[in-house]
Amino acid sequence: MACIEAHGLRKAYGATVALDSIDLHVETGRILGLIGPNGAGKTTALSAILGLSSYEGELCFIADVAVLPRWMRVSQALDYVAGVHPRFDRAKAEAFLAKTDIKTTSLVRALSKGMVTQLHLALIMAIDAKLLVLDEPTLGLDILYRKEFYDTLLNDYFDHSRTIVVTTHQVEEVQHILTDLMFINRGHIVLDCSMEAFEQRYAEVMVPPDQLAQARLLGPLHERQVFGRSILLFDGVDRKRLAEFGEVRTPSIADLFVAVIGADAAPAKGVAA
Repeated sequence: MACIEAHGLRKAYGATVALDSIDLHVETGRILGLIGPNGAGKTTALSAILGLSSYEGELCFIADVAVLPRWMRVSQALDYVAGVHPRFDRAKAEAFLAKTDIKTTSLVRALSKGMVTQLHLALIMAIDAKLLVLDEPTLGLDILYRKEFYDTLLNDYFDHSRTIVVTTHQVEEVQHILTDLMFINRGHIVLDCSMEAFEQRYAEVMVPPDQLAQARLLGPLHERQVFGRSILLFDGVDRKRLAEFGEVRTPSIADLFVAVIGADAAPAKGVAA
């Protein structure tokens, strides 16, 4: 069953096109990484999914939104969400907060940027939501808490009946939790595949200089230089054939992103986030 289904989703701000008639299909129980450069349309797509902005096209979704009133004390924020959301587990939120330095007596506006993010995440992860949308969820957090957050998300929140959509520029931190991958650029979906397909389709190999011309005949998607040798990234080429040139491995999401988006990563005139 699809948790999100969209056809011809379009959003324009005057002459600026943010989403250009995209289609989205996200099954229940999946973790989708929506990756794109600044100005690609990620935030606009998420806003449409959550009903926070108008759009053209057809869109169906299931969503729960946690609100963080910044003028309250932390304890009052817990009271507020507990009062307005019937599926909020206060004990779970308090358990998340116990792993931080946040005091329940503190005013939200007095917290650091990282602490505000920690509080917000504790609140939304304590909600029994069918769809959780995270837009740059660990922005401003140090590496230790970022790792702890994704471990908690996977071990204490995700149960294969919920669906998670996450956008981040720190793609190396989410690769191990994703079930599906989507690249968006200039308002278009330029890649949409499961992580299983990603691992089967894409491969890269470091090629010595004397074999480079022969390897290039196989039509690499991208090529980069490391320590005087060339790393070629391929789509759909037999790994046994690639092994003739060296050790074959699955590329990182970041490497594939560079290969697919490449020089077109910068937003074109008339396209916005």
